[in-house]
Amino acid sequence: MAALVPAPRSTGQDAPGATGDTGEVDRADRTDGTGEANGADRAGHTDRADGADRADGADGAVDETALLRAAEGGDAHAAHLLGRRHAQRGDRSTARHWWERAAAAGNLDSAYNLGVWHEKHGSLDEAVRWYERAADGGDVEAALNLATLLMEQHGDLPAARRWFEAAARAGSRPAARRLALICEDAGEPNEAGEWHRRAALDGDPLSAHDLGFLAYSSGAEDEALRWWELAARNGHADAAYHLGLLMAAHRDPEGAEACYRMAARNEHPGAASRLGGIALARGDLRTARAWFEQAAQAGRIDDQRTAGFVCVELKDPHAASHWFGRAAACGDAESAFNFGLLLIAELNDLKGGQHWFRQAALAGHRQAAAELAALLSMTGAAPELTELYRSEPWPPSPPSSPWDRTAEPELVARAELTAAAVARRGGAALAPGDLTEILGTWDLVTRPLLDHTGVVDWLAERSGLHRGAVEHLSAVRATLLRPGSAPWPTPAEIEHVLVTARELRSRLETR
Repeated sequence: MAALVPAPRSTGQDAPGATGDTGEVDRADRTDGTGEANGADRAGHTDRADGADRADGADGAVDETALLRAAEGGDAHAAHLLGRRHAQRGDRSTARHWWERAAAAGNLDSAYNLGVWHEKHGSLDEAVRWYERAADGGDVEAALNLATLLMEQHGDLPAARRWFEAAARAGSRPAARRLALICEDAGEPNEAGEWHRRAALDGDPLSAHDLGFLAYSSGAEDEALRWWELAARNGHADAAYHLGLLMAAHRDPEGAEACYRMAARNEHPGAASRLGGIALARGDLRTARAWFEQAAQAGRIDDQRTAGFVCVELKDPHAASHWFGRAAACGDAESAFNFGLLLIAELNDLKGGQHWFRQAALAGHRQAAAELAALLSMTGAAPELTELYRSEPWPPSPPSSPWDRTAEPELVARAELTAAAVARRGGAALAPGDLTEILGTWDLVTRPLLDHTGVVDWLAERSGLHRGAVEHLSAVRATLLRPGSAPWPTPAEIEHVLVTARELRSRLETR
């Protein structure tokens, strides 16, 4: 399809007038000078504003009688302005009448307004007809709205794609972004990248962020850094955070911290958590508490638990109980255990402590199970203890080979970047903690080696594991550390490799 060129807007003289709650819409000051909508809701939908016309000119210098005379004589622009005046008064049917006359005479603004009018009132086939008439005449916003309507309401993706492309080639930034996402979903990464690039260079931080992930997933990390930096400078908090992770993966802690601070200024909970960890490593407990509490407020269980521990260190048991309690209520066994300890030690609440010990123990927390048994014995609740042993596999078995070590920061960053890259556009969810465990395990078991040549054979021989299992673990690790070298691992692969990693640690006695 040939590219559409924005039609020149006719000028005229008309008073803006007062806008009533009419439900009518007209060409308004909806653009920023580039033809893009200021008030997009869903991507591709332009702002629906009442009242003003795009026409230039003096205020109300044209008498309505003269407008009516000109409109009845076939002046399309006069008919358009007359329709707008009636819309401002709330006279919907008359406004529509004049817009139809103006559109039939070739006025694109009126055709567009009729498209919006019919879309708002649910007559979608009519909306398509009027949008198409305006778009065929070169109206870029009409092409954008038409494409969005065809895709979201009619499910006609091929037709929608044609109109998005027409609008994008004519300079519409929202259309370029929508087209990029369509290409991604269609498995066309090169085309997606080109349209994202157009949108990003036109100032769209969302497309710049997406370009960063497309580059990262292909192994072009310098390019990913540039796009995330562009998006971050335009206020995109996720881009600033992912830029920080990439710098951490490149062992640039100062650069990473600066990016986390940029993201945290826009209330990014992950960045707040990272800054909390940095402050904690420096021994600055009060700053660490502030950051972890900011992250915890967003519902992050790990940060709620950590905030609880920091509050304990700061001798604020009530705040610690608050955070342990929130995390425990979400099923976190370690928080439930510590909540129980605080309830007993600080508030003398034996019943509450017993309850949370039980919840933690049932989730496999061995120390909570021991504390609960001791508490029941000490309080003379022998029948309850007997019933406990009878009704439950007691103490419950702990999770197999839990990963309780601190991995290197660059490995943690790689794990989170991979999880974010895979999850884009509805991809399979991978847990960053599982990926960190895989990377951390390999780092742990290979530390004795000065020369990593033949490391797979060495590990298989020492552990007794099948060489193929160790080789699979090595391959997944390599993909996480060198994006683009192979497709991202699937959840089934990660589950399989985790079993190998845990068995490897167990056999080499490095748990």
